[in-house]
Amino acid sequence: MAGELPFEKPLVELEQKIQELQSFTREKGIDFSDEIKKLENKMEKLAEEIYGNLTAWQRVQIARHPERPTTLDYIENLFTDFMELHGDRLFGDDRAIVGGIARFKGTPVTVIGHQKGKDTKDNIARNFGMPHPEGYRKALRLMQQADKFGRPIITFINTPGAYPGKTAEERGQSEAIARNLREMASFRVPIICIVTGEGGSGGALAIGVGNRVYALEYSYYSVIAPESAAAILWRDSAQAERAAESLKINAPELYERGIIDAVIPEPMGGAHRDREKAMAEVEKVITSSLEELSKLNGDELVQDRYQRFKNIGEFTTLVEA
Repeated sequence: MAGELPFEKPLVELEQKIQELQSFTREKGIDFSDEIKKLENKMEKLAEEIYGNLTAWQRVQIARHPERPTTLDYIENLFTDFMELHGDRLFGDDRAIVGGIARFKGTPVTVIGHQKGKDTKDNIARNFGMPHPEGYRKALRLMQQADKFGRPIITFINTPGAYPGKTAEERGQSEAIARNLREMASFRVPIICIVTGEGGSGGALAIGVGNRVYALEYSYYSVIAPESAAAILWRDSAQAERAAESLKINAPELYERGIIDAVIPEPMGGAHRDREKAMAEVEKVITSSLEELSKLNGDELVQDRYQRFKNIGEFTTLVEA
């Protein structure tokens, strides 16, 4: 298991034993099929036990796995005729956000998403998926174009958060995020948002105001990263595991509280374990959502989006006697 996480160590050890027996069988010609079968059965049961009882922090670790599919992976597998568009026409091009025009099963769409790197060099170039203001302004430019030409918008969310550095603040990070929230609320085309890994703070929400918002099974969506929350609450970022449990940020908990519209199933252990199966599940959700939302006109789409976010949370109205 490439890139295994700490809690997956028992599975890795079993897999290594199976591989050793298989190699010995090939080299020595001795039949170990019965032993291999027993170990495979044991491994399957252990996997069900581990992944069926994940803690909140373990789910966060899977969401951050470096081999999880990126936005460009989803684009390559689910869309055709993709043409990437660059720049915000104000400052520059932010590689932490990718987007452009494509077709989904023949339907013209605009697709946008956070983009993490696949190795250290690529991550540095893409700022580890943390956009600067020009990234959000690029996304807004593409969404405004989609709204003008009547193309549905599909976004893939996977970021630790918007870049919090001095350069981002100098160029108006908070204003860029706020403008995206306001403008997305008013677009008269279907907007489908999918959290594929990390959904960190306003950096995620800046492309997350949709008619339908989904999250992959092992992803998380939160106003703040567990480490940051721990540093604020207990002045100790090492308490991240405790914070993750308290924040209720994992996909099943988000669905229970009405933050997302559905949990997209993943292969056991995460989307990186079986990309083809994961892509198929995402494709189903996009297909059904487009079919449903295409029946609404512009006014109805705006109202649908408004009601979706208005219904999140609970409040009590106090009436004076």
